[in-house]
Amino acid sequence: MPEDEREKTLTLKRDKSIAKDQKKLDEMRKKLHTDDEMDWLDHSKTLREQGVTDNDVLLLRRKFFFSDQNIDQRDPIQLNLLFVQCRDAVLNGTHPVTQDEAIQLAGFQCQIQFGSFVEGKHKSGFLELKEFLPKEYIKTKGIEKKIFLEHEKLRNKGLNEFEAKAKYTQMCRSLKTYGITFFLVKEKMPGKNKLTPRLLGITKESVVRMDEKTKEILKTWPLTTVRRWAASPNSFTLDFGDYSDNYYSVQTQEGEQISRLIAGYIDIILSKKKAKDHLGIDGEDEAPISEDNVAPSQATIIQRNQAKIGHADVGSVAMPAVLRGANTGQSSFSTGSMGSAQHSQVSNEAHVGHANRQSQNIREQTLSHSQRALITIIDEGMTSIKKAQSQMDHGATLPQLGDDAASKKWRQNTLDLSRQKVSAEVSAMNAATAQLVTLSAGDEEPDPQAVSSAVAQITSNIGEFSHDVRMLAALHEDENSGNNLMNAAKRLAGAFSDLLNAAQPNARDRQNIIAAAKIVGEASQEVMYGVGETAEDLDRMYQETLLALAKAVAGATSTLVLKAKGVASSTDDQGLQNKVINSATSCALATSQLVACTKVVAPTIASPACQEQLIEAAKQVAQSVEGIVDAAQQACRDDRLLQDLGGAATMVTQALNDLLQHIKKGAGPTHAHEAHEEAVDTILAGTDKIVSYFGDAHEMVKQARQLAQATSMLVNAIKGDAEGHTDSDMQKRLLAAAKALADATAKMVEAAKGCASNPNDAMQQHRLRQAAEDLRSATNIAASNALKKKVIKRLENAARQAASASTQLVNAAKSANTTNTNTSSQHQLDIQINEMNEALPKLVQAFRASMLNTDSATAQLNLINQSKDFIQPASALIAASNAANPTIGDQAAALNLSHTVKVMSNALAELRSSTSKSEEAYGSLEIDSALDQLQTLDSEMIEVKRSAQHGQLRPLPGETAESSASKLGATSKTVGSAMAQLLTAASQGNDNYVGIAAKDTANALRVLADATRGVAATSDDREVQELVVESAREVINQSTKLLEEAKKAMNDPENPENQQRLNQVAKSVSNALNNCVNCLPGQRDIDNAIRQITDSFQALAVTQFPPTNKNFQDVQLEMNNVAVNLNQAASDIVTSSRGAPKLLAESTRQYSATYEEFVKTGLTIAGITKDNETQSQIVGGLRSVSMVSSKLLMASKQVSADPNAPNSKNLLQNAARAVTESINQLINTCTVSAPGQKECDNALRQIQMMQNLLESANEPVTDMSYFECLDAVMERSKNLGESMTGITNHAKKGELDDFCDSVHNFAGSVCGLTEASSQAAYLVGISDKASEPGRPGLVDQSQFARANQAIQLACQNLANPASSQQQVQYRMFIIIYL
Repeated sequence: MPEDEREKTLTLKRDKSIAKDQKKLDEMRKKLHTDDEMDWLDHSKTLREQGVTDNDVLLLRRKFFFSDQNIDQRDPIQLNLLFVQCRDAVLNGTHPVTQDEAIQLAGFQCQIQFGSFVEGKHKSGFLELKEFLPKEYIKTKGIEKKIFLEHEKLRNKGLNEFEAKAKYTQMCRSLKTYGITFFLVKEKMPGKNKLTPRLLGITKESVVRMDEKTKEILKTWPLTTVRRWAASPNSFTLDFGDYSDNYYSVQTQEGEQISRLIAGYIDIILSKKKAKDHLGIDGEDEAPISEDNVAPSQATIIQRNQAKIGHADVGSVAMPAVLRGANTGQSSFSTGSMGSAQHSQVSNEAHVGHANRQSQNIREQTLSHSQRALITIIDEGMTSIKKAQSQMDHGATLPQLGDDAASKKWRQNTLDLSRQKVSAEVSAMNAATAQLVTLSAGDEEPDPQAVSSAVAQITSNIGEFSHDVRMLAALHEDENSGNNLMNAAKRLAGAFSDLLNAAQPNARDRQNIIAAAKIVGEASQEVMYGVGETAEDLDRMYQETLLALAKAVAGATSTLVLKAKGVASSTDDQGLQNKVINSATSCALATSQLVACTKVVAPTIASPACQEQLIEAAKQVAQSVEGIVDAAQQACRDDRLLQDLGGAATMVTQALNDLLQHIKKGAGPTHAHEAHEEAVDTILAGTDKIVSYFGDAHEMVKQARQLAQATSMLVNAIKGDAEGHTDSDMQKRLLAAAKALADATAKMVEAAKGCASNPNDAMQQHRLRQAAEDLRSATNIAASNALKKKVIKRLENAARQAASASTQLVNAAKSANTTNTNTSSQHQLDIQINEMNEALPKLVQAFRASMLNTDSATAQLNLINQSKDFIQPASALIAASNAANPTIGDQAAALNLSHTVKVMSNALAELRSSTSKSEEAYGSLEIDSALDQLQTLDSEMIEVKRSAQHGQLRPLPGETAESSASKLGATSKTVGSAMAQLLTAASQGNDNYVGIAAKDTANALRVLADATRGVAATSDDREVQELVVESAREVINQSTKLLEEAKKAMNDPENPENQQRLNQVAKSVSNALNNCVNCLPGQRDIDNAIRQITDSFQALAVTQFPPTNKNFQDVQLEMNNVAVNLNQAASDIVTSSRGAPKLLAESTRQYSATYEEFVKTGLTIAGITKDNETQSQIVGGLRSVSMVSSKLLMASKQVSADPNAPNSKNLLQNAARAVTESINQLINTCTVSAPGQKECDNALRQIQMMQNLLESANEPVTDMSYFECLDAVMERSKNLGESMTGITNHAKKGELDDFCDSVHNFAGSVCGLTEASSQAAYLVGISDKASEPGRPGLVDQSQFARANQAIQLACQNLANPASSQQQVQYRMFIIIYL
């Protein structure tokens, strides 16, 4: 077969999109002489087992440089082999050497080849220098003379050939690169989304990272620090455990070769270590000792046999007896015939020479450990499929939804999310199916781990697939469509069940797997049709073309097989004939697999994983075609037959190329017909390369030439667009842009010429880089619309792939996490899964909206923002998955998790890159986009109000009155914070920060609008509905004004009135936010109660006491009862503030009424008292109760509006205790009772107020540690016992003062014991592994709250006239310090 025709069959071995890069890498490999292409034989197999024939030529080389230091002239054979390998490595540049080292080595080589120096013979022109020197020194003037001088020096030493070889190898061992096996890989550049070539070296002691040009060692990792490593077809990753925080991952196709080399060195290290251990004692416990008598009374050799731990086998355990005498060693013995065992297996017997007699009929087919594990995994998959099928027997139940816009939007968003998830899950399962088909190729048993990983991928997705399909079917408006989708999903589940049955290791048949895979493809096609996924690259025409191209490959292969049969019949050599026939059969089977894979992945060909599997199947066909051609050339000498067969092989190759081109078309972006889009891509990529190649003048100039060609195309395209426009202004703008682009190109060309003429001039390189950046700016201006469309289309594709990858990662993580043995990593992974489930719907909604509204800048900016927000939870999920992977008990699930993490990492990298470039194109539209969003929100609020008026407003699934009210209260703070940032940025004139603040404001108001709708939908009060919606509209309208003022301020930053207008509008926004929160159920009642208490407080300034006919004792009793009721009402407020708004409203009204009665009774008892000082104390006590009551209500309002606010619940509890203390002080002042009664009443009220601490321990009560709590509990318990004893003893003895002290101590002990117990319970709860860890904020809000409280208390004490000078100074210090 002609050489050019043969090369055509090799095109499928590499993806054409990276052909250029691959070619460069291949050139570097040849230059560097790496071991990438070295095909080492397996030392555990014979040559025949590895297909080595008598005609094959083998190269003897040293693979492991571990013990070669001991090789010297005593072992001439090994020494010669090592010398030849070292000599070749020096000559071809594998080992870089200096000129002096090269001369010295060449002198040794002369001594080896020619013997001692002969003056008349060994002179210039005698040597063939390329056989003695590296090529970089061959043309050095006078170097041959220097070699002979070095050779002459050796004459006096009298070295023979082997001594010179030993010296040569000894000198080579001193080279820095000796013993290093090189692999050319690609690694990610720091801070850039770009791969750069790098040399990875493996030695007997370490893994080294080296410069690809100079072979300088950049970093070294000792092998002892390598915890584990992983190889895939396109990458290799090292994990250094605790020695490094990050993995080291490189891109390479030689991962398996690197893995085997590292494993070989580690095995040698371990074997050496074991050999040092004492035989059979300190070594392996399982290693038997064999004893062999050499001769009587002479010596006994004891050696240690290699231990082999295997799995139990069924067999006969009978062994012949061994009879030993006392002193004579082994004695003779006789054996009889035992019954033949039906099943037995004999291996690794310790007593050689005492072999068991072979039984008959002992053959039994057994499964390896990995195969048994695969059966278990398949059984689990079958169970999951059955469970999914049973779930799909019943559809999902949807809650009752309204007809308003929000309900319709929820339905559409849920529909889009379910479609996306189902598509991702079907794509993953189809890719796994195609992988099973590919793995079934060949006669050898497929890798059980790879099969297990594919099965695990199906298993992890089938459960979520059934859930999402049920939801999708329920959301279909047409019931028949929903039923059809459910039926198609059931058929797909059944097809997967058949596939797993066919993949059983004890019943695997290639044809059965292919047949089952085809059914999977047909069923998935029905599912995708029912899903309604109609993206451009998934349309039916594209799929039909894909299938037609696969069938064309099959047709061409059929012709090739017929030609191969003709070639086989032309030879008489049976072996060669069989070889041709076998290769043709393999080609036919590979093509059958390709067609089956095509049918499987066609419905989901947009998935990169599906494309990868189809490309792999095509490569197998290409390899089988090469096999036919090679076999035919060996078997036949008929040129005509070979020519016909070569033509048929070319047709197959062409059909495969057409198929791959069609796949590439489906994977690429759409709208590629735009004339200037390709040129823009080339310019953007070229300018990036010029910047990255700074320092390499040759590459910079090369890229500049390509840029000049691309800009020429773009200029012509823009001029063509200008000619097609009828608008003269547009023509002028386009022509001006073309001229600016042409001028920038001319400047770049001049800079490139200067750089080419002076390649070492850094200033010329800098000029070229600057010119390239100017050209990029001109391109952005000239093709801004095309650029924006391009980057946003790329971002849409990246977002879709990221959403698909995240769905697969979530499913894989859920499946793997069930076998996680580490509780902490398991819980952390669950948290990240939940966060991803919250972030995913927003991303799906964003890219769907952008795809539907291609001209909407708002939708596109929203996609950019949601993509940015998606990166953080996605990165956290990847990190949590990597952290959990080592502790996953199921190996198949762990492999599947690793695979999905890799896919997610690639998708996330593309999303991050696309987002960054999109931001660059859309960076100045944030305020306009935010204004558009606010206008949309206002329209939605009008629709909500209309629906409420017609009684059609229904809560969305998951919405409750409590959650909506809490969400509204919390979001009001977020809106306020965003507004503050907007004011600050606008006053500073910072465009970037204003845009960010505007985006944050719009996002916060979106949440506020959703919460407002939830509050209105969960309320039956029409007045409340109308008030809360109108207040939210007011917030939106005022926020719109604020954004407009900010925009004006940015357009006119020098206007002195900007700040004043901004502050006025911001104040209006703040008032509107307060009014919105006050409209919440319960909040209005609190405001009314606060106003009532404020009025009462002001009324207390007027000393008018109500008249009464009751005596002092009756009023005093009434005062005590009302105090008990008020204390209970305060306790009820604390409890209800954490519950439903209705309960808080009721408790607030109860507290208000009880407070009014308490004040009235207090004024009454003050009026009865004739002592003016006592009256003033009672009125002062009432004023104190009024103040703390207001604080209590304000704290309850804050907790009700935002239950998760830092320290809010503690502040509420403290306010309630302050109410109790104020009541107790007032009661002590205004009542006269039996001795000890006041103290007992006060104690009861204090204890009653502490009961709320025992209801839940979700927040810290104090700053005490756990052991401090234990000490406090012990101390308080001791005091409690003493107080109880004192109460009893002092009551019996009538010691009233001591009795009162004991009661006081009793109350304090109970309260302190309660606080310490609650704090200890909180600490115990957060220390549990299942507890969700807290995340520190930018500032400690709890500390701010405590400081605020301390400052307020200090201010009150400062205002107290009774404070001493020392107290005043102390309080001033507190205020200044805090």
